[in-house]
Amino acid sequence: MKTAKDIRIVNVPLWEVVKIHFFTFIFGVWIICKMSVKWIWDPKSFVTVQQRDSPPAFLVDSALGQHKYVKLKGVKFHYVESGSKDKPLVLLLHGFPDCWLSWRYQIPVLSEHFRVVALDLKGFGDSDKPSSRKTYKIDMILEELHQLIISLGVSSCIVVGHDIGALLGWYLAHQYPQVVDKLVAVSCPHPNVCKTTRYMSSYYRWLSFVQLPYFPELDALREDVQIVSRFHKHLQSDDKYLEGYKYAFCRKEDWTGPLNYFRNLLYVEVAGSSRTIQSPVVLITGDQDKCVKLENIVKSTDYCEKFHVKIVDGARHFPHQERHGQFNEILLKHLVKKKHVISERDLDKSAGRGIMNRMFGAVSNTVKYGNSVLDSVHKRTNGVVGSIPSMNILNYTHIYEHGEG
Repeated sequence: MKTAKDIRIVNVPLWEVVKIHFFTFIFGVWIICKMSVKWIWDPKSFVTVQQRDSPPAFLVDSALGQHKYVKLKGVKFHYVESGSKDKPLVLLLHGFPDCWLSWRYQIPVLSEHFRVVALDLKGFGDSDKPSSRKTYKIDMILEELHQLIISLGVSSCIVVGHDIGALLGWYLAHQYPQVVDKLVAVSCPHPNVCKTTRYMSSYYRWLSFVQLPYFPELDALREDVQIVSRFHKHLQSDDKYLEGYKYAFCRKEDWTGPLNYFRNLLYVEVAGSSRTIQSPVVLITGDQDKCVKLENIVKSTDYCEKFHVKIVDGARHFPHQERHGQFNEILLKHLVKKKHVISERDLDKSAGRGIMNRMFGAVSNTVKYGNSVLDSVHKRTNGVVGSIPSMNILNYTHIYEHGEG
């Protein structure tokens, strides 16, 4: 039984709950009204969903790895495994709306160095899809991930997550620090930082709307699952992978589980703002990501003892798919162990805990990747990043590093 000292994830304050419910009502009514107008104007296109009875071949064949299943506490999990079992384990956690296929460009590269497991999170893909909201509470999700790692025959692993998968990775590193050797968080700030999202932003309006029952699922299905195309803007309309995603999300029950994550995660946070993750953390984001602010990525380093921040040039919210070559370079650099040479940078450990002090002490190398992005970095860090050398390394941008790993 956990003592108060051991509790790392807690419920948000009551006033925060009241605020969420208030905005849920306001934005819920507004979006439902918009849906009603569209339905009255063109009811046929609004409810049309193409029937998809058979999965595309690439979702079920073994080209990227073996499809396997494991049952944990009555829940069946599907995952794709590749690489030798003698090598260190890398657990890949996809985002929303996505599945194991999200890592199609990383599995072949990583499996040369690691045992790779690309999971379908509960409620997604070919994993079980319980409909009850309470089965997606954070404690239950994290315990299942913990048991999954143990069931794979290891005591710890490297966790790489994107979007909501990265959010779970953050929580896992706090709740079960002994099982996370290293965390790679892609396109996702720390959960406590995520809560600073502006209330009038389109993302917060959507988060408020999905707190409602039934209507968000109905909205997701309209116009032949058009929401999938909106999230995956980097895929062309005739892209085979886009059709694969639409197959994975073409039924109402395909949305209830994924939306239940958002219906629970808004109500929890990491206890204690001073608590830090001891394992190395790599934060990766695209320079054109409109869902994630660079400022919030920087703020997330306050929760990390050892961290690296990487920005992928020309990428939006899916850098591991949009610029997979650059992304894989970053991933391999930080995951594959190489002989370490002590440098002056390694000897500088004087960075403070505040963001300003951490940036002064942590800046070790900055790469020029476009005036517009540099201006953005300058503004969002209150001018801490000033004079920046012009340099090009492996076609990706390195803003700053702190610690080792």
